[in-house]
Formats: sequence, C-alpha cells, structure tokens
Amino acid sequence: MDGMDTAIAILVGTIRAGTPLVFAALGELIAEKSGVLNLGVEGMMLVGAVAGFIATVLTGNPYFGILAAIAAGILLSLVFGTLTQVLLTNQVATGLALTIFGIGMSAFIGLDFVGTPIEGLKPIPIPFLADIPIVGPLLFNHDALIYFSIVMFALVSWFLFHSRGGLILRAVGESHHAAHAIGYSVVKIRFLAVMFGGAMAGLAGAYLSLVYTPQWAENMTAGRGWIALALVVFATWRPGRVLIGAYLFGGITILSLHVQAVGYDVSSHLVATLPYLATVIVLAMISRDATKIRLNAPASLGKPFHPGA
Repeated sequence: MDGMDTAIAILVGTIRAGTPLVFAALGELIAEKSGVLNLGVEGMMLVGAVAGFIATVLTGNPYFGILAAIAAGILLSLVFGTLTQVLLTNQVATGLALTIFGIGMSAFIGLDFVGTPIEGLKPIPIPFLADIPIVGPLLFNHDALIYFSIVMFALVSWFLFHSRGGLILRAVGESHHAAHAIGYSVVKIRFLAVMFGGAMAGLAGAYLSLVYTPQWAENMTAGRGWIALALVVFATWRPGRVLIGAYLFGGITILSLHVQAVGYDVSSHLVATLPYLATVIVLAMISRDATKIRLNAPASLGKPFHPGA
C-alpha cells in the first residue's frame, strides 16, 4: 500500500470511528439546548447497541436492527424524561443512574449473544462518484449510516438556527419560565428533545455493533458516551464544532491503531488512552475562553422546571 492509499485508509477510518460520536453528540446537543442535561448517553448507546445486534441476529436484517436500537434508546430516554421532567428528580444523578442501568442491562440481555457472527451493513458506493480518484473512496463509498450522519448534522444545524421549532427549543433552554409564560409547553418540548437524544444515542450504539465492529461485546462503547457529552460542552453547543470534534477523536483513534500496526514498542494500554486524552486536551484548548462557554450555555441547563413557580 503506497502513501496515498494509506492516507485514504486513515481518513476513511477517521470518518468511521467518528460517526457514532456524531450521532450521540448531536442528540445530546438538542437535549441540552432545551435545558436538559442527560448524562445517560453511555447507557443509552449500550442498550441501543445490544438491541440492534439482537434484532439483527433474530431477523437477519441490519435495518431492523437499526430500528430496534432507535426504539431502545427512545424507551430509555422516556424513563429519564419521566423521572426528571415529571417527578423532578436531579438530572445529574438520574443520568448517572441511567448509565449504570444501561451498562448492567445491556450486559445481561446480551450475554447469550457474545461472539455471535453477523453480517453488518456494507458500503453503498454512489454510482460514478465513487469512481473518482481519491475523492470517491473518501466521500462516496460508505455505509448508509455514515451518509445519514451527515444528513442529520445538516438537519440539526438547520433546525436550531433556521427554523421556528429551533427558536422555540432554544427559548425553552434559555428561560423556561418565559417560554411557559407565552404559552409553550416546556415539559412537552423537553420530552421531545430528550427522546431525540435517546434515538440518536441508540443509533450511535447500533453503528458500533452493526458496522464499526459487527459483534456484541460487553461495554463496547468504551466511554464514547462520555466523550460525546464532553464534545457538546467543548464545542460550545455548536453543531459544526461537534462534527469536527467527533472526527478529531476518530482520527486519533485510527492513528493510534496505525502506530501499533507498524510495530512501535508502545504499551497497548497507553495507546488505548490516547484518543480520549488527546481529544479532551485539544478541545479544552479550543474552548479556553470560559466566558464564551458561559455565554453559549443554555441558561436553564440542568435546572428543573416547576410550572407553578
């Protein structure tokens, strides 16, 4: 493999490795823009991964698996939404409990499926475009979920900043009492935002178990849910920066694998930590302006809404 082929392989691997973070972080971005802090992303991703994998094994169709993963993520998000928006439990504690629950439940229901082989999603070359040298393999020869992740990025960006619904969502996140006073249902809007976050987290999990490594393994998300949470904050709640941060993590992940492949004598444990460490360091450097983060953070983030207050 020559230098150009290696570079293309690394860039394609970067997109693949960053895609689950794109899904999870965009979902959490919408939830946080509504004023809800959901720390249960990791748990929802794992439940989505195992649900998608089991559905694929049972039906033989990975697209049914994707639907099952989305449904599982939504169901878990409804638990979180009910606890935090109806019963007014603490969002941080509830999110942490959701992650612990998701880790345990996914391990339990997936126990009999560890090591089961499946045929995951295959790349779908776009006719003519995929044959373009360099650009074709890099941009037009991916699986359906990678294409869909780009579509979702565009839709989320448009929704937040160019639609009435996005304006209402941001208004609820900035001042839920003011939004309630002018007639908007804060709880309903936040429920929908949390459900969207759950669907995207489930989709991220499905990508891991059906595409990235088509298998089920306990705790296979390996902390990606926490990285997605960090991306949203460090990206100052902007979809474009979320996308860049996700691919940054993916690029460092792939480069660390190449370091091992060429035979450098580096501890595998150290290499495994590099993507997480480097991503957090770089994003922290990008977002050193604490004032800017405070100005961009939804003012009602993490605060419970009391309709009668």
